[in-house]
Amino acid sequence: MNVKTLLGSLLVAASVLSPVAAQPYPNKTISLVVPYPAGGPSDFFARKLQPDAAAKLGQTMIIENLGGAGGSIGLSKVLNAPADGYTLSLGSPMELVLAPMAIQGVKYKPEDFKLVAQFITTNTILAVRNSLNVKTVDELLALARKNPNTPLSYGSVGPGSLYHLIGEKFTQLTKVQTLHVPYKGIAPLLNDLMGGQIDMAFLPMAGSIPQTLIDGKIQGLAVTSKTPHPLFKQFPAMAAMKGLESMEFDIWAGVQVPKNTPDAVVNSLNKAFYAAVEMPDNRKALESTGNVVLPSRTPSELARVYQSEIERYRAIAKSINLQPQ
Repeated sequence: MNVKTLLGSLLVAASVLSPVAAQPYPNKTISLVVPYPAGGPSDFFARKLQPDAAAKLGQTMIIENLGGAGGSIGLSKVLNAPADGYTLSLGSPMELVLAPMAIQGVKYKPEDFKLVAQFITTNTILAVRNSLNVKTVDELLALARKNPNTPLSYGSVGPGSLYHLIGEKFTQLTKVQTLHVPYKGIAPLLNDLMGGQIDMAFLPMAGSIPQTLIDGKIQGLAVTSKTPHPLFKQFPAMAAMKGLESMEFDIWAGVQVPKNTPDAVVNSLNKAFYAAVEMPDNRKALESTGNVVLPSRTPSELARVYQSEIERYRAIAKSINLQPQ
């Protein structure tokens, strides 16, 4: 083949390929991975925002629930997919920061992800099974100390999750005996708490948890903050109690992508998800359980926030000497 013929062939090939290469993002279905089973707070956020985010992007978006290993199984899937914006995760510091420190089999680092958007922050509440017959933190501690050979069992969504860290911090500060029981997600944990299979849990004030408290299916004792929850002022602030001043914890939720995702794609996702958050019905739903809706931030602002959160949660883990399991 001579040079002229070769050049002609290349031009023909370029003309065939260029429409494909020029297709704007997104041009196919987007998968939003929720690293927990359906029915939990993360799933609630995903299903609330997914329709409007998809509409803003002009493309189909599906939700894929993939629980297990403190949320790390779902996030590992996102990292194993191409960094092209078609596989996202809806997660929190638990899966992003804490799971790599607490689970030996987790191979990723927090820095392997970047934040696309950060929606809400909320406190957690210490809740117990009704049959435990306690109504306050003092009554719970008195029961535990009366029966030192019977540890209080508490549930979490896995080793290294924030709920696990809060439970360990509570154990450290109160010096009562506890037994950690890990679950794949909030929904099965909550079922066992309501059914009396475990004694207590620290739960996020989001999703179905507030209604479960209102319905009296579990007994709330106190929230992990310095002031009471704005919608549930009957529950005292744990961090205002003597000896429990460091029991102040909150948790945020947002969307993440692998760190090498192109900036243009990240910008598109950032705008779409924040537009979904600001839809009146969505904002009302997010705030209805006492979540604080966070302000919209650019990807560069989120990068600074994320680094700060990595440092914060690493400090919490160090304070309880969290070891990989």
